[in-house]
Formats: sequence, C-alpha cells, structure tokens
Amino acid sequence: MSGQAIKDALGKTIKFLRFRRGFSQADLAEKADISITFLSTIERGIKFPQPDILSKLAKALDVEVFELFKADFVPSDSKVIMSQLSTDITKNVSLTIADVFKQYMN
Repeated sequence: MSGQAIKDALGKTIKFLRFRRGFSQADLAEKADISITFLSTIERGIKFPQPDILSKLAKALDVEVFELFKADFVPSDSKVIMSQLSTDITKNVSLTIADVFKQYMN
C-alpha cells in the first residue's frame, strides 16, 4: 500500500468513525485538541498526523490507534454505509425523543 493510499484510508476511516459518533469536524477537532483545518486535511488524505495526534484522535473516537488504519472498517458499498447511518440516526432520534418525553412527564 502506497503512502498516499494509507493517508486516504486513514482519512476515510476517521471521517466514517466521526459520522458514526455523530461528531462534526469541530466536535472531533475540539476533543482531539487539533484545528478543524488540520482535521480536514487528514480526512481528505492530504496530511498524515504525528503519533501523538493519532493517539488523540483515537481516544476522541473511542477506538484503539490501530483501528484507524483498518481500511476494511469502512464499508465500500454506499448502500451499507447509508444503512448504518440510517440505523445510527434512528437510534439517536429515538433516544432524544425518549429523553424529551421524560423531561416533560416529570
């Protein structure tokens, strides 16, 4: 795997995990204590972060560092991605509605 392919795979995995966690770039950048601009360049495969930044990103995404390099972690089929995102969104909306309902019932 070439250096560019590694950067691309890392960027796609970070972006996928960020979406799965419901984080905006600003959210993840803040949690990892990096700039949004730098995060954007990582996600687009332009720059490769130093080990300390990789560690911060992994911690913010609640994964191990090695998992950021699992290219097979991100489904290649867009239908699978949309299905997973739909499931995640539905779950989060249901939890939010339940929380609001509880607040108004008390």
